[in-house]
Amino acid sequence: MSFFAELDFTVVWEYLPALLNGLLTNVTLTVLGFLAGGVVLGTLLALANLSPLAVLRWPAMMFVELLRSTPLLVQAVWVHFAFPMVTQVQTTPFQSAAIALVFNVAAYCSEVIRSGILGVPRGQYEAAKALGMPRRVMWWKVIMPQALRLVVPPLVGSVISIFKATAILSVLAINDLMRVASRVSSYTFTPVEIYTVAALLFFLTGAAITYAGSRLEHGLKRGGR
Repeated sequence: MSFFAELDFTVVWEYLPALLNGLLTNVTLTVLGFLAGGVVLGTLLALANLSPLAVLRWPAMMFVELLRSTPLLVQAVWVHFAFPMVTQVQTTPFQSAAIALVFNVAAYCSEVIRSGILGVPRGQYEAAKALGMPRRVMWWKVIMPQALRLVVPPLVGSVISIFKATAILSVLAINDLMRVASRVSSYTFTPVEIYTVAALLFFLTGAAITYAGSRLEHGLKRGGR
């Protein structure tokens, strides 16, 4: 009990703006990873994986397997330290973190999207062809809308995983919540108080994402009926 009595959370109020600013970095990376990686690049990889052209299918498959078989931490460190040496293009810690996260998320979400496309009944393809639809129209008007309804729930569920993964990227010294918490706790000598508040901020944000995702899924189910 004496240990808890010695805790002083009043110090948190002074540094709360800095902690919230760090949390904003995590949220920004989450949004960027989900939209650019999960939705855009993930869809392109899924379509390439399903392509009858080996020149598109094999590179996409190798990319997905490589990213899914290595830790995000390793990918982030490689992008930040090795990528500039290979390409002669310098990146900031935030840019390196964003690139690594986008590619990692794309690899995982592409498999979700690919499964959704494969989940569309074969009869839908045959019916579209029987109506004489061009291939582009068939995909845009028939296949993708049905696949979207299948992949949205698992994709929304992946957002919370992306958000939690952003904490790993503090290793690149980006100004995220964990990095800020580490600096503040070292300066104030109050690690228990600072990290407790950091954990609470992560929890509240994660709970908000989960709630928003469940509401979206509920809305899609009602729309489907």
